Amino acid sequence: MEVRAVAKFQRVSPRKAKLVADLITGHSADEALAILQNIQKGSAPLLAKLVRSAVANAENNYNMTMEDLYVKRATADEGPRMKRIWMRGRGRRDIKLHRMSHLTVVVDTKEGA
Repeated sequence: MEVRAVAKFQRVSPRKAKLVADLITGHSADEALAILQNIQKGSAPLLAKLVRSAVANAENNYNMTMEDLYVKRATADEGPRMKRIWMRGRGRRDIKLHRMSHLTVVVDTKEGA
């Protein structure tokens, strides 16, 4: 049974968040949390919170245990972009894009459980 948790409009670039999401895909839930605790990336705390949320959803709603869960899928999709003005030299200006992500973590039970 797949259980998911979603965090939308997170202020992290989806390109950078995908690198961390790919690291935890396929690992057990406690291994994924250990990986996210020891990695020096800005999106790691956001994904760790999301993994804990997905595990809590599975435990409370479907009576699953954390030992039987693994991260089936972790994605970082592109959200909206905030556009801000960035002043340049000689009276010009540029547009600075602040990207946002929609993060999703799906946990599932192992086949043997």
